[in-house]
Amino acid sequence: MVFSTITDIFKLPALRNRILFTLAMLAVYRLGIFIPSPGIDRNALAEFFSSSEGSLLSLYNMFSGGALERFSVFVLGILPYISASIIMQLAQVMFPRIERLKSEGQSGRKKINQYTRYLTIGIALIQSFTISVSLQSMSTASGTSIVLDGGGWWFTVMTVITMTSGSCFVMWLGEQITERGIGQGASLIITAGIIAAIPSGARSLYENMVMGEISLLTITFLFVFMTIVIGAIVFVERGQYQVPIRFPKRVTADGAASGGQNTHLPLKVNVAGVIPPIFASSIMFFPATISSLFPNSAFFQFLSSIFVPDTWTYLVSYIVLIVTFTFFYAAITFNPTDIADNLRRQGAFIPRVRPGAETVAKLDYILLRLTAGGAIYLSAVCILPEVMARSYNIPFYFGGTGLLIIVGVCMQTVAQIEGYLLSQQYDGMDKQSQGGGRRAKFAVDRE
Repeated sequence: MVFSTITDIFKLPALRNRILFTLAMLAVYRLGIFIPSPGIDRNALAEFFSSSEGSLLSLYNMFSGGALERFSVFVLGILPYISASIIMQLAQVMFPRIERLKSEGQSGRKKINQYTRYLTIGIALIQSFTISVSLQSMSTASGTSIVLDGGGWWFTVMTVITMTSGSCFVMWLGEQITERGIGQGASLIITAGIIAAIPSGARSLYENMVMGEISLLTITFLFVFMTIVIGAIVFVERGQYQVPIRFPKRVTADGAASGGQNTHLPLKVNVAGVIPPIFASSIMFFPATISSLFPNSAFFQFLSSIFVPDTWTYLVSYIVLIVTFTFFYAAITFNPTDIADNLRRQGAFIPRVRPGAETVAKLDYILLRLTAGGAIYLSAVCILPEVMARSYNIPFYFGGTGLLIIVGVCMQTVAQIEGYLLSQQYDGMDKQSQGGGRRAKFAVDRE
């Protein structure tokens, strides 16, 4: 089955080119990770990161695909674009003018995308400036400065230009993947970075086992647990709640009855997908960014300490953000009123539920239950493996958030490929039927 699907992919030039284009863009992104930004002492930076393992910097480094520990030109990665997307989605709810753009079709979406790009540049400028200022005050345990020659205004300007340009280029790569490749570009870029970090995490795990810091039995138990988590993710992400829909019978002028079929409205068990953990993780970086601008402020330093991994305040804040974004994303992507209106216009209805307000209330009730279950599921998947991994001194890359993103994004991409294959098969069958009809008509004309 798998080999036949791969064969079918390479038989379709359009799909093959899309996949190859996606892989090429991801390869360009990974290549940029190894291009260093100027003005940094690499040895001092490596020493600093070795002493901050398991901190919030490690989480950011995971999402940036290792760009932070190398301080490459792509150190900001796709996160400014994700932050801008969050702000624009909030703006669509808060500002009617932006909400109207969404209903204007393709032209409105183009304007929203343009505003998102401008906002990405602004966020990248702020983040790059804060990072450049923070780096000039950082040093290793031995007192070595991370910035060469002490930095200065030239280092700040150069870092801001380099990091902002790199972030814009990564944003462009993501948009190109979405438009001309396969899958959602931003999610694939994050996934590629997390997957690329797995070998180094596995090597660290092996070194810990050799040094006796962790036993083989513990490693086996954790991998069995991770396998169970992956199975649970696949099960839930593929799960659907089927709302029964009935179409009434229609009697034509000649007395014949038509219609009357029963169908269903499929709703995903996890309506929001992997978006809430990505958004929540992006928000978790803001306190650290703000506190770096005010190193002498006790309030901002306290605010930053709340979001330090392995603390109960971090876990609680992370769960609250996941739950919040789950409900928020479900609310903006699923509108019960519109669905109820569409069903009414088609003459369809939910059995034992009246069209109109009762249908809206029924769909709202179903959505509330699904969203609540999805929020609990996402929180458990993101937090429980994280707690176990840190308890057993497992590398940060084996956390639940990265695992959920990898499995979820891969499943979405595979589903898009399967949908493309299915559509091509239907197109081929349609062309064959049209060709057969023309050949039959030609034979009749000849007779």
